[in-house]
Amino acid sequence: MLDMLRFSTAGSVDDGKSTLIGRLLYDSKAVFEDQLQAVEQASAARGDPSVDLALLTDGLRAEREQGITIDVAYRYADTPKRKFIIADTPGHIQYTRNMVTGASTAELAIILVDARKGVLTQSKRHSFIASLLHIPHLVVAVNKMDLVGYSERIYEQIVADYKAFVAKLKVRDVVYIPISALYGDNVVSQSENMPWYDGATLLHHLETVNVGASRNIVDFRLPIQYVIRPDQSFRGFAGQIVSGRITVGDEVVALPTGIRSQVANIYRGEKSCERASVGDSVVLTLVDEIDISRGDMLVRVRNLPHSSNQIDATLCWMSEEPMGPDGTYWLQHSTRRVRAFIQELNYRINVDTMHREVAEILHLNEIGRVQITTTQPLFFDPYQINRATGSFILIDPHTNNTVAAGMIRDRTRRVSELVKENVPIRQRPESEGPGLADGLSGRATVGRDWRQKSSDNVVWEQTAITRPMREALNGHQAAVLWFTGLSGSGKSTVAKALEQMLYDLGVRTFLLDGDNVRHGLNGDLGFSAEARAENIRRVAEVAKLAFDHGNIVLCALISPYVVDRDAARSLVPEGRFWEVYVKCDMEVCKQRDPKGLYARAARGEIANFTGVTAPYEEPQQPDLVLETDLRSAGELAQRILEELAHAGIVRFQ
Repeated sequence: MLDMLRFSTAGSVDDGKSTLIGRLLYDSKAVFEDQLQAVEQASAARGDPSVDLALLTDGLRAEREQGITIDVAYRYADTPKRKFIIADTPGHIQYTRNMVTGASTAELAIILVDARKGVLTQSKRHSFIASLLHIPHLVVAVNKMDLVGYSERIYEQIVADYKAFVAKLKVRDVVYIPISALYGDNVVSQSENMPWYDGATLLHHLETVNVGASRNIVDFRLPIQYVIRPDQSFRGFAGQIVSGRITVGDEVVALPTGIRSQVANIYRGEKSCERASVGDSVVLTLVDEIDISRGDMLVRVRNLPHSSNQIDATLCWMSEEPMGPDGTYWLQHSTRRVRAFIQELNYRINVDTMHREVAEILHLNEIGRVQITTTQPLFFDPYQINRATGSFILIDPHTNNTVAAGMIRDRTRRVSELVKENVPIRQRPESEGPGLADGLSGRATVGRDWRQKSSDNVVWEQTAITRPMREALNGHQAAVLWFTGLSGSGKSTVAKALEQMLYDLGVRTFLLDGDNVRHGLNGDLGFSAEARAENIRRVAEVAKLAFDHGNIVLCALISPYVVDRDAARSLVPEGRFWEVYVKCDMEVCKQRDPKGLYARAARGEIANFTGVTAPYEEPQQPDLVLETDLRSAGELAQRILEELAHAGIVRFQ
């Protein structure tokens, strides 16, 4: 069976991309007679003196009338050595987004350069995008050598200019070939007009270049496309293996539930097989009956992807409508679709100079680095490791149009990390006040600082009885336990179970529940980002007062934003603030929801509802993680108690 190479063409306007593909198809005998006849008739109708091979790929009427490529044209060809999928992409700057589409799955990109014009801005732009997409192989085809007398000097100068530019990019393999697409020099056959060139022809290189260099064959990832349930005796999980390999008997884990099982059977079509690998469309059955649905992912137990709802990504904007500040979109990642919020645009990349520029929004064809928060976690690998699980698109929820394509760099970066990378820091003007885009973890903004905040003309009144004195009297140390998690995750349930255990031990406690504080202290606040910040500020200040009086303070609030939780931590001495992440699958949270709040939020009846119409930022380094969908509240409360004892906060026999 022949292997397959996906490649794309790119370059500036009139560099001859379509002509080159037409020449490849024609000289390799991959054109049917009726196709050639149609092209001959179209060429004659346009008054061309010879057959215009570009018409083999420029299929749109508008393209033929204007003599340019507008859309991505896909063609399929094969030789005795290899099969090809060819994407002919546009050269005009306004169609750069189409180049991203065509090159997104390519393993090789042909960058055409007009020998008369040299390396132009658009050639650099497409080369940068190719490197951004981590296309492993580049071919720089210096075309129209016939129009410069097949000059070796001109060719060498273009090669030198391109090498100087490409040195700034992360490109592993670049090959240079002088060609004439119009006359076929060095396309399929060696050119007699350029005896000074002794390298491979373009077709020979395409037939022999290493295929599969960009495929990840190590990390098994199977996004679930469909659950096949014809009867009660069969439950199969269908999808395409986007990376890695799997064998019958392998232990796998289902995400997001974290439930483990073993592969019982692998089906390709109707045939059972022992193993499958990247690119195979399969149906897996498991030894255990577990609940998996579309958008979930099967992976190996000891080879897990990243899991986070905060991602650091490079974004190519593909819509004529500019990116809205703090925009809300659907994010499609493999088979999983979640609500997403663009929290911060760190910088825009000037593809002409490769410089980073401070920007407020992205416009059509612009590329930038962004921080995105999603309402549910994604299971991903960095794009440079796994193109399949490291890529996504953004969809406008109102028009259903694709507005951007993204490549995941990693989890959201902290401010200190971005500063080390010399990332431009954009601070929100003071006049804008605190808001959703302020200081979230990893974004280049300034975090909240509640210390030293006080009314005018007041002085802190120090009490005669200090906290250490109260701790000695109580027989335990003071601490603040901050329970954070989605609505319905079990924060209050675990906190109350722990409080009962502490009470039984004679420990002095103080419980601040998110619902209770909104009945009086915070009854005037809503649920906007600003109101949530003020809600957390007030609770944190009360917690500090209770802490100073020697109590173990239990705060159970959603507190969705990292910056607010970090600010609360800053009020308490080091080692006395415990961030407790109450982790629970959202579907379980919805099932636990007796008031039907999730359903109402999904219908648009409740605004700013965390996990549905507002983001929740998972803790990156919590002091404790409690999985309430896997353990009971009593078990988890006991675990916290043991951790408090181990840390010397409390003592019990």
